[in-house]
Amino acid sequence: MAAKAFNPFQFIREVRQEMAKVTWPSRNETIITTVMVLLMVALTALFFFVVDAILHKVVQFVIYGQ
Repeated sequence: MAAKAFNPFQFIREVRQEMAKVTWPSRNETIITTVMVLLMVALTALFFFVVDAILHKVVQFVIYGQ
């Protein structure tokens, strides 16, 4: 079975048709989503900082007994 010849013009036409179907978020939705992502990243970083500090103290106590 022979491969179908690649037509760049047809490809561009199909891409434009698919892009027309995309529902883009509004500016407000984008801002809210961005703020939520940054908030979750900050909370995750804080969580891992606290867990790391606790584990550091535990390991320090086990090793040095202080």
